[in-house]
Amino acid sequence: MDIQVRRVDFGYFVRPGSETVDGAARVEPVLGCLIDHPDGVLLVDSGMGTHPWVEDHYRPTRVALPEAVARAGSTIDDIRYVTNCHLHFDHCGGNPSLPGRPVFTQATELEVARNVTGHTLPELVDPPGLKHVELDGEAEVLPGVHVIPTPGHTAGHQSVVVRQNDGSIIVAGQSHDNASLFTYDVLGVRAGEGTPPPWLSRLLEFDPRRIVFAHDNAEWTPA
Repeated sequence: MDIQVRRVDFGYFVRPGSETVDGAARVEPVLGCLIDHPDGVLLVDSGMGTHPWVEDHYRPTRVALPEAVARAGSTIDDIRYVTNCHLHFDHCGGNPSLPGRPVFTQATELEVARNVTGHTLPELVDPPGLKHVELDGEAEVLPGVHVIPTPGHTAGHQSVVVRQNDGSIIVAGQSHDNASLFTYDVLGVRAGEGTPPPWLSRLLEFDPRRIVFAHDNAEWTPA
């Protein structure tokens, strides 16, 4: 079956030069996805949380979850399931607005978020009514929708694979900062060069036709 995947624009923030390779500040989008599954809509990432440090350090310009989802053609009431690629503030900021929905989360990510100071904002990890469904590795969370661990940015980072009739769509979150970096690793796998992440070959087994990222409007497609 073909399951529609729609991107959701949550705004942007300014990554300071202290966090970039060239030392120059960089404006980055914050993007999520709505997956229109026959069993209900799955939201991947929910936008940016608020905190004085976040405001000062990243200077975010937000599109709030209800408006962002509306622009993508849905409402919060349409959302039945949630997952976050990881639990940093810019990926789970809207989770407090989604009580009662199953939130598919790697147990590794949840443990770090609950116990390591500074990993994320505690009020976003376990807000009232939020229902984490802990995963220990790969899982088919809905028919044709697979969650695949893609550690690197965080130990519990995960990507979402949506099987299609002609391959798959992958919501890769922050597995890579942008589509070009993903391309370099894919070519590295083919050429036997470099040090691509060990999970990359697993993603490629799903025959991806389109891969989207959390901080890049560009998408990866096979050559």
